[in-house]
Amino acid sequence: MFYSIFTTMKKLSFKKIDAFATAKSTGNPAGFIWLNSLNEIKEETRQQIARELKGFVSEVGYAAQVGPNEIDLCYFSAEREVEFCGHATIAILYDLVCTREEFGQMPELIINTKRGSLHVENRLKTEDSVFIMSPEPIYYEQVPASDKIATNLGIDASKIANHYPITIINAGLSTLLVPIEDLETMLSINPELTSLKEFCVKSDIDIIEVFTPDVSGSQSHYRTRVFAPRFGYLEDPATGSGNSAFGYYLLKYNLWPAETIVIEQNGEKENFNIVKLQKKTDSNGTVRVWFGGKAITRIEGTYCVHND
Repeated sequence: MFYSIFTTMKKLSFKKIDAFATAKSTGNPAGFIWLNSLNEIKEETRQQIARELKGFVSEVGYAAQVGPNEIDLCYFSAEREVEFCGHATIAILYDLVCTREEFGQMPELIINTKRGSLHVENRLKTEDSVFIMSPEPIYYEQVPASDKIATNLGIDASKIANHYPITIINAGLSTLLVPIEDLETMLSINPELTSLKEFCVKSDIDIIEVFTPDVSGSQSHYRTRVFAPRFGYLEDPATGSGNSAFGYYLLKYNLWPAETIVIEQNGEKENFNIVKLQKKTDSNGTVRVWFGGKAITRIEGTYCVHND
């Protein structure tokens, strides 16, 4: 009987990888499962795996090679499928160019996501990083009132900086971008998950990104924090899609400060994660934001699921 149980199990290659981690920070954990094709396991199985890993990783990314330099990707949080997950993309692509010789030799790869086909630059030799083209941005005209935002973030409305506009931009996820007066206020934000989730659902936004030019690191340009209660957790400590939306925000309002923008992210004053942004014009003449970073593989092994 013991033998028959285990013969019904399917074994999948699994890694737990922390994206955007530094020597002093823990990054953002992503699960990575490599498949022969995305249809190798059913959608409900992919969702179940992400649900089982709640609290261990933020999202699980599933990847399958479909061409010499082309990879299909999909992502699931504990709550639902995610159209695009930046930190999981960094984790997966950095791991692939580091561990698979055929990818490591390629200067560029293509990834297919629900937000379109995107380019990936392999900068392992020059910057120990990969850079990902973010999805094309979608801008929204209606935003929630600043007093309601402040109430749900648990801060005084005067701490929202009125010299920067509040904006919603989707560069993978619908992101409410909220300017904050100072770093001290940024670090003190501690909203209640349930009420913030209700606010996000009513406002039809995926995540809230707060930002300030008041930073800890001498090389940094901005500090950000991202709250993502709709995905089953309060804070996302290092994000690609949220910071890509922020990059488009900086372009929109002529606030892009340098060729490469260094963003420090999370709620710790000194031990912050690092996300980098650059801008490049695509083949259609459109300026696109690219986000970059590296990752650290913490766990590698086999994930067992019932055959489906």
